[in-house]
Amino acid sequence: MVTRMLRRGLPRVPGGEPWPPADAAVELPGAPATASGVDTPDVGRNAESIPRSGVSTPEAERADAGVGAAAEAVAGAAGTAAVGADRPDVAGAGAWSAGLRRGLPREPGGEPWPPAGTRAGGAAPPVGQTDAQTSTAAAAPVSPGAAPVASGGDTPDVGRNPESIPRTGVSAPSAAPRSGAPAPEAAADDDGIPIRRGLPRTAGGDPWPPAGTVARGRATVAEIDEAAYEGPDSPVLLAEGGAASASAVVAPATDLAPIPTRRTVWHGQAPRHIPAVPASARPRPTWPQAIAGLFAAAGLGVLAAAVVAFVRTLLSLPFMQDFLAAFPGEYEPAIHVAPGFAPWVGWQHFFNMFLMVLIIRSGLTIRREKRPTAFWTPRNNPKGKVSLTIWFHQALDILWLTNGVIFLVLLFATGHWVRIVPTSWEVLPNALSAALQYVSFDWPAENGWNNYNSLQQLAYFVTVFLAAPLAAVTGFRMSGLWPKRAERLSKAYPIEWARKVHFPVMLYFVLFIIAHVALVFLTGMLANLNHMFASSDAVSGTGFWVFVVAIAVIAAGWAAARPLVIAPIAKLFGNVSGR
Repeated sequence: MVTRMLRRGLPRVPGGEPWPPADAAVELPGAPATASGVDTPDVGRNAESIPRSGVSTPEAERADAGVGAAAEAVAGAAGTAAVGADRPDVAGAGAWSAGLRRGLPREPGGEPWPPAGTRAGGAAPPVGQTDAQTSTAAAAPVSPGAAPVASGGDTPDVGRNPESIPRTGVSAPSAAPRSGAPAPEAAADDDGIPIRRGLPRTAGGDPWPPAGTVARGRATVAEIDEAAYEGPDSPVLLAEGGAASASAVVAPATDLAPIPTRRTVWHGQAPRHIPAVPASARPRPTWPQAIAGLFAAAGLGVLAAAVVAFVRTLLSLPFMQDFLAAFPGEYEPAIHVAPGFAPWVGWQHFFNMFLMVLIIRSGLTIRREKRPTAFWTPRNNPKGKVSLTIWFHQALDILWLTNGVIFLVLLFATGHWVRIVPTSWEVLPNALSAALQYVSFDWPAENGWNNYNSLQQLAYFVTVFLAAPLAAVTGFRMSGLWPKRAERLSKAYPIEWARKVHFPVMLYFVLFIIAHVALVFLTGMLANLNHMFASSDAVSGTGFWVFVVAIAVIAAGWAAARPLVIAPIAKLFGNVSGR
């Protein structure tokens, strides 16, 4: 009898000694000693090949006699037929018994499985073969008519895939063929290898595979699983040795289905790193759709031309001529105001235009942004974290409101408020007259240096005194500056209402800018640009070139409005992070 010293591993409890104990050993009756005289584990062997349950302990010695006897009987038969078939070096080594490694309990709160003291009998494991493989082969019942394979009986070879080791060792009744399915020939023989049952496939279900599932011949676990996935009506035919045969089948007791799973793991890349779909891969409109789009555009053009022709015809009628004479499109203000524009008006106009463009850009980015690339957190309020785009939008809003307040103060201080605030009800018919003249392309008389026409006056009044405050109030309700503890105020002014109003107000500003710029270019571009950017009533190119520089600055601001540029500025007022 030879004693094999076990290799010590990690401790079982924190701060404990390496396991197993220093004097732990396993007795191998009849096993040949190594050349060095001590049968120590080979360094190159897999750690799993060292039996962790073969330690000579009092618990193992007090194992249940009935279980040990049954295991010895089964292992002895298996060892004689499998191990000793064509291994002369260990054929006469005698019976060998090693304790099986205990694993996790079969039920919550239960004892580790298999029971303490369960041992696998048979011949000593040959050198180069893992103890786990030997114990598995020893515990597996051998079919009476099974022929040994070339490697020596039915023991799994060391070089084979671990999945090829039959998961046997648990006695299970042979599976009867399903109702309605013809029984194969091999089903008549009671030589099937029972399959070890594992965890259930569904929560609260029975262990899988069903009770009674057997493997005929040398069916591997992978082949059994593959047969279960292919369907119960398509069994895998396996012959002894691996070839297909009609006498060896996998017969599941009931219909087997794949494990129902759903994907819970993302592909792991941030959305900003996902490559964009190339333009060539995007769906293009078909020829019928393109032709329909051209017809729609042509229809809108024809409709606009028809409206212009109708208005021109209407204004040629005598009663409309009298209407235009009574209301030419502007009226004399009740309060006299000095003509012209001060330089501060031009600077205020440029700042307002610059901030409005960036506010609209950041607002549209917030609406389509799904996963922000960066976040901003105030230093005194860690719970006030917002995306960097929202912070940028709100910072621009504050600057825009500050610019607007300065504009209003100067407007009322200099008396120029009369230019954009209606002072008579005559503004309404004159605004209608100016609108008809614009539509007919017979422009009304331009006198913006001294007085706006009524349509311009109404448009500026609505923009400055209605749309701007409405945008500020709704934006404040949606921002982090809104008091969270004001429950009554929040209930009286719900955030849903603010969201429904804020976006249409932004659309109004977009339409106003488009119409405003178009009329500036169509109704005397050089004179109008001189009024706004050069504070001059002369018709020259000075205002035009200043306007070109202003457009370049706005374009640069548009291009720079990205996290790489915004983050350093945001860090001056809080903390910027990527998550």
